[in-house]
Amino acid sequence: MTEEQEVPPNRDWVYTSSLQLAAVPSAASCSRMLVRLTLTRWNLADYVETAELVMSELVTNAVQATGLTGPEPKSWEITAEHVIGVQLRAVGTSLVLDVWDSSSDAPVTSNPGEDAEGGRGLLLIGAMAKQWDVFCPHAGGKIVWAELELDRAAKPPPLTTMPVRIPGATKPPKGPTNTMAEEALLQRFLDALYQWDEPRPA
Repeated sequence: MTEEQEVPPNRDWVYTSSLQLAAVPSAASCSRMLVRLTLTRWNLADYVETAELVMSELVTNAVQATGLTGPEPKSWEITAEHVIGVQLRAVGTSLVLDVWDSSSDAPVTSNPGEDAEGGRGLLLIGAMAKQWDVFCPHAGGKIVWAELELDRAAKPPPLTTMPVRIPGATKPPKGPTNTMAEEALLQRFLDALYQWDEPRPA
């Protein structure tokens, strides 16, 4: 996990926290744990509930696109391809949630009927987030992201690392897909940093 990247003077600090997870249903609960721990540490605890919900929907969609959707997948069923990446970024009064998966297919917003048990994820994200979209990294796959508006900037304590323990069943398998996830999230962070490159008044 990486976080708290410094930018030059007269610009906003950029904070980031990321994690790779096995693409299984329990990844949603692990991603919520990351959100809760990270935002509490960034002094943004009052945004935890909304951010957890949005992140959970993004992760659930990523697992459905590329992972194992059975309630309790067996360890031998999880291969090196079953990896997703999650990332939080706070820049000024903007909080962005990124979720990477190895499929290049863009998600499609559906309009489920009143009796449908699912299919409302993107509608929910659209209602709760300032905006959301899809980012296509050079490493492959896609990042579906959502931005939440904050009323203040993040202010974490001086400690620069925050270890998060991943339950064994949700640990990502090592392999090329894990590397793709890391590279994709790093590119997303760097691209966002470059877009934020306009100096602020002193």
